[in-house]
Order: sequence, then structure tokens, then C-alpha cells
Amino acid sequence: MKVLFAADGSKYTKKALAFLVTHESLIGPSDEVVVLNVQAPVPGRVKTMVGAATVSAYHKDEALKVLDPIERFLKRHKLQYRVTWVIGSPAAEVVRAAQREKAHMIVMGTHGHGLIGRAIMGSVAQRVVTEADIPVLLVK
Repeated sequence: MKVLFAADGSKYTKKALAFLVTHESLIGPSDEVVVLNVQAPVPGRVKTMVGAATVSAYHKDEALKVLDPIERFLKRHKLQYRVTWVIGSPAAEVVRAAQREKAHMIVMGTHGHGLIGRAIMGSVAQRVVTEADIPVLLVK
């Protein structure tokens, strides 16, 4: 089985990762975890002001801040994994990556905003659940 693990670096990501590795029925030594971090794009005028190379380095540094601790954690658990990052809208990129990777399931933490919070700012998790055509496991 292949699991796409969406990671934003929050405490909810950590809880979801801990849940995933402690439930052997979800992921075993012969399965693969693809860890995805989505970086928000910077406005075009910023890219123009500081240069594409600076923006690229910024995105890479920010992604590594999220992905490096996850890699260290997964190495200790002896799981097959890959890490990757993209720039874009989080929900759309998670669904796109799941399709591209031919994942069997998406696992992600959810901030657990209530009804009013979702109405005001939306929910990445809610959009992933709505748009994905594979099972999505949300860990709160």
C-alpha cells in the first residue's frame, strides 16, 4: 500500500505521524509513505523584487524545516518513505499528489476548527476529503 502523508509542520502533523506509525494495520514494512509538504506561493511582485533564485531557496528552506524532522522520525521506525514538496494551494496539491503517486490513502492532521472557523477560512482537510477519490484519514 502507498500512503500520501500531508505535512504542514504543525502539532497536528506530529500527532498524525505518530498515529500512522503506531498502527501497524495502516502501514507496514512493505508499504510506502510519501510525505508531502506544500509551500504557499509568494506574490509575483516579491519574486520580481528579490529574484527567482532567492524565492526558490526560501521555499526549499521552509520545506526542509518541515520535512527533516519527519525524515529523522521515519528512519527510526524503519519504514519505506520518500519526502517531497511542491508550491501551490495545499488542498489541490495534496489531491494532485495522491493521484500522481497512485496513493491508496491520504493521511493528514486536522486543526479541528469548528463550524464557524471552517465557514470563515475554510479547511484544507475538508477540501481534501471532498475532492479526493481515495480514503482520507484525518487525525485530530
